[in-house]
Amino acid sequence: MTGSASTFTAIFLTALLTTTLLRLWLANRHMRHIAAHRDAVPAAFSENITAVEHQRAADYSIAKLRVSFVDLFVGAAFLLVLTLGGVLQALYEVWADVFNPGGYAHGIAIIASLSVLSFVVDLPFSLYRTFVLEERFGFNKMTVRLWLIDLVKSTLLGAAIGLPLLFAVLWLMAQMGAYWWLWVWALWMSFNLLAMLIYPTWIAPLFNKFTLLSDDTLRARIEALLKRCGFRASGLFVMDGSKRSGHGNAYFTGFGAAKRIVFFDTLLEKLAPQEIEAVLAHELGHYKHKHVWKRIFVIALASLGFLWLLGMLIAEPWFYQGLGVSGQSTAVALILFVMVVPLFTFPFAPLMSAFSRRHEYEADAYAAQQTQANDLVTALVKLYRDNAATLTPDPLYSTFYDSHPPAAARIAQLRGLANA
Repeated sequence: MTGSASTFTAIFLTALLTTTLLRLWLANRHMRHIAAHRDAVPAAFSENITAVEHQRAADYSIAKLRVSFVDLFVGAAFLLVLTLGGVLQALYEVWADVFNPGGYAHGIAIIASLSVLSFVVDLPFSLYRTFVLEERFGFNKMTVRLWLIDLVKSTLLGAAIGLPLLFAVLWLMAQMGAYWWLWVWALWMSFNLLAMLIYPTWIAPLFNKFTLLSDDTLRARIEALLKRCGFRASGLFVMDGSKRSGHGNAYFTGFGAAKRIVFFDTLLEKLAPQEIEAVLAHELGHYKHKHVWKRIFVIALASLGFLWLLGMLIAEPWFYQGLGVSGQSTAVALILFVMVVPLFTFPFAPLMSAFSRRHEYEADAYAAQQTQANDLVTALVKLYRDNAATLTPDPLYSTFYDSHPPAAARIAQLRGLANA
């Protein structure tokens, strides 16, 4: 191993240790903070959420955090085994006996093998979260049969879409010269925009049933809101979210003529018509402020920067050797880069979280303009209660992880708008 490779190995191990310890420390802070406030309902929610409901939310959050501790340790160990432990190198050699080393089939076989290994490692956590943790707190509606059906569908869909896309990426990396990363970036962004277009009508119905909203009174109310907001949608749909989970939600998806507004059936059961209208007004606020396009723009810039960086690293032997791999190929470079980059980007997570929380505040303010702010307050309180969301997150943990503002801060802003 060269000196450059040894240096990069040390940098990699330092980043892995630092990021893992930071995430564990944040999770421990969050768990201790929630436990310390478990017995007292925050004053802003005392009239609507009972002590029992507040304690249930705390216990649910703590139970998820305990699983995350194990998940973090296993994830770090798995990354070490794949890289310095020699598993990725072994896969390279095994498939080199079958396919031409560095060829497209060789690269796709390595990536597919890693996908299977990752699935196997994550499987116990997925099963535990669904059939033990979510079941314990009354959220899971998933049966083993439905879980298996979803697995088969998602695997076939992933192969049908992912394999051709992966081949196209590897082909561009091999054929487009020094500026291959520009071509891959253009392909990646085009794929994302196409996925947004076809997801509502082609992909989502493979997993859920979507029916037109049948409540005439509610539909008329929503259509009046859409008209006020200047929003056109291809339809108002209800999704059978209750067949998998007791959690409720609403969203709009797609763009252009493919835009759809979707309500979980669980949401419609829990909220009054004026609250549903307020929740939808919040979602329309994202549309009005062009948040989706702003996020796409940020993703586009970030992905362009990362692909450029990969373009600089792909020909450097120390990049491969420093991560335990002697065989060089476009596929191996792509794998190593995807595995390692999160270690170096996690400290910047607060920037993206702040960006997202700002959008949520803006969407809330828009909803308060189009509907009654107090209706959104009561809707959010019901959702916090019914989804067992913690009302007392650790501030620093929230800064890193939460895409939405803390419950107390969000409600305070809305009540301020209602009284303005």
